[in-house]
Amino acid sequence: MTWLARVYVTLKPVVNDPQGLTIRQALADLGFGSVRQVRSGKYFEIQLEAPDRDAAEAQVDAFCRRLLANPVIEDYRFEVEQLSPARA
Repeated sequence: MTWLARVYVTLKPVVNDPQGLTIRQALADLGFGSVRQVRSGKYFEIQLEAPDRDAAEAQVDAFCRRLLANPVIEDYRFEVEQLSPARA
């Protein structure tokens, strides 16, 4: 079966986010003064083959722990959905 994983990687709340600060300031400079905080992150879409949802989730968790997220400064979450044959 083919699965689609959507992975969200964000900085932990205690980690400074200079990119987020820069984006917030740029938004303010463009007239969007209502923005109080921006936290930047990464987003991945990964198609993978696995026999079932549990196996797909285990693979995606391993991807995150070993490559996609730095556990010292980042958190991650993901969702997995089965793709229909037409979308795979």
